[in-house]
Amino acid sequence: MIEESVLPEKMKIQKATRVIAVTSGKGGVGKTNIVGAFSLYFARQGKKVMILDADLGLSNIDVLFGISPKYNIENVLAGERRLSEVVVNGPQNVRILPASSGSQWLTHLNEEQKIKLLGELDDFDEDIDILLVDTGAGIASNVLFFCEASQEIIVVVTPEPTSITDAYALVKVMSQNYGERKFRVLVNMASGSSDALETFRRLSLVADRFLNVSLDYLGYFSNDPLVPKAVRSQNSFLERYPGAQVSKDVMAVGRALQNESVPEVKGGMQFFFRRIFGGISA
Repeated sequence: MIEESVLPEKMKIQKATRVIAVTSGKGGVGKTNIVGAFSLYFARQGKKVMILDADLGLSNIDVLFGISPKYNIENVLAGERRLSEVVVNGPQNVRILPASSGSQWLTHLNEEQKIKLLGELDDFDEDIDILLVDTGAGIASNVLFFCEASQEIIVVVTPEPTSITDAYALVKVMSQNYGERKFRVLVNMASGSSDALETFRRLSLVADRFLNVSLDYLGYFSNDPLVPKAVRSQNSFLERYPGAQVSKDVMAVGRALQNESVPEVKGGMQFFFRRIFGGISA
């Protein structure tokens, strides 16, 4: 645990940042596409947005946006680059903190590295309104790690039975092992409203029966063939096909997220990272 005395004083007065983890029980449900779309939606609303690529096994938010970062967070920890040199710009001035594929960097830091990273965050003079955390899929420790430290958790699920089963497993582990009680559910690749609501009903039915949790239906994104087409061109579908139904879905869900009341939180990104490091209680 990091002692408060070793942290710079100005860390305690940073602008509050809304931290949203986007996760899933199963891979291949379009989670990274959703993170990219949300980031662009909020940026268009005048918010300063950053994406933390926390999919430590298959980091690919940079691929989605067609950018090639020269450095990542590991270069900061090695003392080779400052954080400001690692963070890169995506579309709409969305800021991206890239990870390194196959690395477990954040879950295995020693005290010196933790303090170094917090110091770099303190010197990073950008006020971020929304930090979107693109986690990996499943119930691996690093996925749970980032979800538990975030203020809000969005679970992405598709109408496939395996996706529903794996989403339930994720919610179960988060509730029983980490005490999480509130989850938002976003249905992706739905054929329409009724398909999405039926998917949510199936998930919530078993959760209500066996778990003491609150599942809130956030909405759905349509199963649109333009999404993989946009991915192949290394563009977010929201930018490349703004008139597509799935882009309209993003606007509807984005408005729901933007208009809801958010619990007051303390601090900026440092608060999020200090929770991860165990230096501050939830």
